[in-house]
This record gives sequence, structure tokens and C-alpha cells, in this order.
Amino acid sequence: MNKINSNTKSGTFIVTDNQQLSSTYSLLILRPEDDIDLKLADFKAGQFVEVLPPANSTFLRRPISVCNVDETTNTLWLLIRDAGAGTHALNASRPGQKIDIIYPLGHGFSTTLPKASKVLLIGGGVGVAPLIYLGRKLKEAGIEPIFLLGARSKSDLLLLDKFNEIGKVFCSTDDGSFGTPGVVTQNPVINDNYDIMFTCGPMPMMKAVAKVAQQNNVECEVSLENVMGCGLGACLCCVEKTKDEGNVCVCTEGPVFNIKRLLW
Repeated sequence: MNKINSNTKSGTFIVTDNQQLSSTYSLLILRPEDDIDLKLADFKAGQFVEVLPPANSTFLRRPISVCNVDETTNTLWLLIRDAGAGTHALNASRPGQKIDIIYPLGHGFSTTLPKASKVLLIGGGVGVAPLIYLGRKLKEAGIEPIFLLGARSKSDLLLLDKFNEIGKVFCSTDDGSFGTPGVVTQNPVINDNYDIMFTCGPMPMMKAVAKVAQQNNVECEVSLENVMGCGLGACLCCVEKTKDEGNVCVCTEGPVFNIKRLLW
């Protein structure tokens, strides 16, 4: 059964800032056009939005993880990777531009944890995006998050200043240009004693993290990045096999799953 959030809405957002982080990545900051009546505090860490790229660049919307919600300015942060026509148009958007968004979608990470919980948040590439909002929410709940971020090289590590504002940050780079050389599962910090791990990034990375969690008997939640055409469970593009319910739509059942549910 598709589990669509009852508070899902569609609305127009206005770009207030587009911070070009590199030639490939940008941080898009948007506010609702109806800024007085539309508040964004209902977003859960790990949820996503379906964005209609501007200028008729594509027919389908693009699923984008919620990077952060700034309640003080009532703005939504989206980390955009230029990977095709749709995301290229988003990457090139400018302040004042209007963008249609369906939100909030999916089910997020578990944030109701004992205050004594030791948690590790592991991200790779654009998969670091949902970990900022998750880290914020955990910190607000009295839990100090630890981040482990992976990238090919130092220049590919994104938003380090934002992560350092929230918790302790460890990094791994494939070429050894920053932090610990190698992939995240080769970083010694991953083998500390944790109560739960949260991860988002390339599938091989998440599966490797899940394996470490299973070996160490640690709870683990992953945010899947399957192709999502509609975000509402209608197009069946994002189906994932699970142990308990067979094939499910990641957009409505996830995108966050406990690894115990997955056939990994």
C-alpha cells in the first residue's frame, strides 16, 4: 500500500539565493511565494521534494533531498548536482525566479532517540545533503551528531562549514587530499561504538556502510536514491525489494529504510 503523507502540498517557491559551490554543485535557497501563510516547519529530516525545473527544460519533476529548513527565514535549502537538463536548469536559476515544488514527500530518518545515543551520520557526494537537517534536528533533541563525509578529493567535499557548526566532522577522500585516505568504511571512526548509523550517498557506499553496521551489531538507516519520476507512488520507477512487503515504492515507503528491511 502506498503511504502518501497527508500534508503533501504543491506550491510556488521563489529563489532567494543560488550559492555556486563548484562548477557542478549549487546550494539553492527558496522561500514560499505565499510566505505569510505557508510555513515549512513540518518538514522531517530525510524527506524530499519534487521540483519542476524552470524554462520547460524537462517534462518530469526532479526529486531533491531536503538539505535544510531555516525556520527563522522560512526558507528551504536544496543541494543541486548538475547531472542533466533538469538539474542544469535548476543550477542556473537566479534570485527572483519562481519554481513549482511538491512537498514534503516520503518518510524520513528516526530522530526520536534517547539523549545518550551515540550516532554517526555518513554521507558521500550529493548524499551529504539530508545530513545537515538531520544533524540539526538531532542536536536540537540533545544528541551530539558525529559526521563522516566522503568524496573523491578535497574539492568535492561540500558544505563543511555548515557541518562543523552542528557537530564533529571526519572526512575521507579517495586521493588522500583531505582527511583519511580511502573510502568512508576505511576511516577508523566508523568502528567506534554507536547506537545507530544514518547514511546517504552512492549505493556501493551505503551497502558497505550497512555491512559494517551489521558486523558491529549497530542499527542503520539508509536513504535510497532510486529514480523517482512522480514522488507519489504512481509511476513505479523507484521500486525496491524488501524482506517484509516485497516490492515497494521508495518515494512513499522511504526514501529512508532500516537496513533490516532491505535485501542487501
